[in-house]
Amino acid sequence: MNELLITCFRTFFMYVLLLIVLRIMGKREVGELSVIDVVVFIIMAEVAVFAIEEPHKKLILSIIPILILLVIQFVSSYISLKSKKFRDLVDGDPTVIIRNGKIIEGAMRKQRYNLDDLFQQLREQQIGSVHEVSFAFLEPSGNLSVFKHDGIQPVLALVTDGVIQSRHVEIIGKTDAWLINELKSQGINDSAQVFYCSYENEKIKYQLKEKYQ
Repeated sequence: MNELLITCFRTFFMYVLLLIVLRIMGKREVGELSVIDVVVFIIMAEVAVFAIEEPHKKLILSIIPILILLVIQFVSSYISLKSKKFRDLVDGDPTVIIRNGKIIEGAMRKQRYNLDDLFQQLREQQIGSVHEVSFAFLEPSGNLSVFKHDGIQPVLALVTDGVIQSRHVEIIGKTDAWLINELKSQGINDSAQVFYCSYENEKIKYQLKEKYQ
C-alpha cells in the first residue's frame, strides 16, 4: 500500500512538473517542433517514467535532468534566434520540390521524399497536376507548401539577420552580386545591417536592424 501511494504521488508530481516545464517552453503545434524540441520531450518522458517506475529512487534524480533539459531547450532557442546557420542545421530549410511545373528529382532523393507522398499532398490541396504548380516547397515540418501559376507567388527572404540567403537568391534567378549591388543602390553598403530583405513585384524590399534605423 505504501509503495502504491508513493507511485500515485510521483505520478501526480511529475504530471504537474512536466505541465509547468512545457508551459515555460511555450506553445507550439506538433508540426512546428524542432528536432531539439522533440529530443527534449522524448527524454523528459523517459525520465518521468523512470521516476514513476522506480519509487525507491530519490525523486531529485528525476527532477534535475528535467531542469537541465529545460535549460538546454532555452539555450538552443536563444542560439536559434541569433544564428540562421544553427537554425538550418537543427531545423533544416525548405526544399524546392517543384519549380515551374517540373519535379526536381535530385531534391526529392536528397529528402527521401517519394512521388506517392508528393501526389498525396498535392491532392490534399486540390492540385490535380504538377503542371499547375509554380513552386512547391517541402517544409522542415514535412508539410508541402504549393503555389499555383495563377495565384500569389512565394516571397523568399533574400537576407535574414544580416546573412544573404544565396539559395533563395538563386531560386529567383539572381546572384549574390546582383543583390549586393541592389542594396548599395538603396544606400546599404553592408548586408549585415539588414534584418530582412525580399524581392517583390520586381523590387527590393528590406527592413534594417533596429540599431541601424
